[in-house]
Amino acid sequence: MMQHTYDSLPGKPISLWLDTTPQTNFPSLADNLYVDVAIVGGGIVGLTAAALLKEQGKTVAVLEAKRIVEGVSGNTTAKITSLHTLIYAYLIQHFGKEKAQIYANANETAIQQIANFVQDKQIACEFRRTAAYTYAESDEEVDKIHDEVEAALKLGLPASFTEETPLPFPVKAAVRFDNQAQFHPRQYLLALARDIPGDGSHVFENTQVLDVSDDEPCVVTTNRGTIHAAAVIVASHFPFNDKVLYATRLKPHRSYVLAARLAEPVPQGMFITTDSSHTMRHHSGSDGEFLLVGGEGHVPGQDGDTIERYQRVEQWAREHFNVKSIVYRWSTQDNRSLDRLPYVGRYSPVSHHVYVAAGFGGWGMTNSMVAGMLLRDLILERENPWAEVYDPNRINLKSVPEFAKQSAQVAKHFVGDRLTVTDTVERGEGKILNTEDGVVAVYMAEDGSLSALSPACTHLGCFVQWNSAEKSWDCPCHGSRFATDGTVIHGPALKNLEKVNNSFIEG
Repeated sequence: MMQHTYDSLPGKPISLWLDTTPQTNFPSLADNLYVDVAIVGGGIVGLTAAALLKEQGKTVAVLEAKRIVEGVSGNTTAKITSLHTLIYAYLIQHFGKEKAQIYANANETAIQQIANFVQDKQIACEFRRTAAYTYAESDEEVDKIHDEVEAALKLGLPASFTEETPLPFPVKAAVRFDNQAQFHPRQYLLALARDIPGDGSHVFENTQVLDVSDDEPCVVTTNRGTIHAAAVIVASHFPFNDKVLYATRLKPHRSYVLAARLAEPVPQGMFITTDSSHTMRHHSGSDGEFLLVGGEGHVPGQDGDTIERYQRVEQWAREHFNVKSIVYRWSTQDNRSLDRLPYVGRYSPVSHHVYVAAGFGGWGMTNSMVAGMLLRDLILERENPWAEVYDPNRINLKSVPEFAKQSAQVAKHFVGDRLTVTDTVERGEGKILNTEDGVVAVYMAEDGSLSALSPACTHLGCFVQWNSAEKSWDCPCHGSRFATDGTVIHGPALKNLEKVNNSFIEG
């Protein structure tokens, strides 16, 4: 039986991408300035949009609260594909063939645009064309594969039905998409970032955006100064300045990845199960060959011990492959929209100059390029055929049940988590404790020192929960994450957890 302790976890606790690239060192904002477009967030969406807008002669400023490409984009599995598990049969059924066609065209165009960037900018990022598969593990799921192949072929996608894959174990059936791609995301994005500064454009790190106003010009308030801009793109993963509009329309989702060396050939391609329970892809670079294996997805702050999730991914990997060693482990987080389509466009129905990109549902490599191209065109006042499908302000009655479910889930964590408390804490762990002064989030370090915090997330007040695998406090409502000392690791929260007196324990 596996030990459920932090020390028993496999691999080095950092993504392969972060460990094999240098840390960035862009300056912080030092003076107030004006640019054509201010971009909040230094991940793949923000940097892609910045590169595309600068190509069109716009001055841009990318603003990152910490270091660029160290958040979600630095912890992706980096599959560049239009095969998004099983989506096309769903889109045709719920949105009609015309809108499904738009989504298909947008994501295929994105693959080619990424390839063009790699070629035109001569980016060394281990970009390679490969096939992508969604496979069924049971006879009951084979009909879903047939339906998806039929739908994809109707839309002109490079799809085929197969019962054979490069995996070393049998599958019942699979959708195969040819001419897809994969790369090293940090190498690619750092190359984009290097080309942005100059000629009135900037990349700023350690510059936290606190507020955005939709004025003429827009005013972007940061902890380092103020930027005025004709337009603003909020690409902060979960819209950081939202208190109402997106809080009930985005559901955070966290999953776990291991980079393994195999004692057998690594299967070539990208793979995911029909229910997204497990995902795999080959990686080959100067650091050798790896199989990336992911899975065990859940809402952050909910559904059990995160240490066990890593261990279950490892167990599954060893049952299906001849694993020699686990070299890296990391987790990744994305947000899912209510109707499975991302939100890209004007921030709200009354927004004039503020735009948003969010809700990629785990498929951010192509959809981020779609977002960059679409936002570029909206800001330049060009027609774009994708705008209606991605419109954040679309009305889709089919999403109403999901809206109600998400609202109920959030409400549950405002009330229910206040009752989920214990009265003991061990070294190296965090727990929610009942004290004479109220409910407190307490972490005890290995040396016995204590950090005592308010458990109320500073975004909207849900109670955070302890993440044992990453030693963090995670919000189950909107995915904010905090370090053991309360410092914000991941938004939408802007403020750290409030520190409280821990004399009730130390005494």
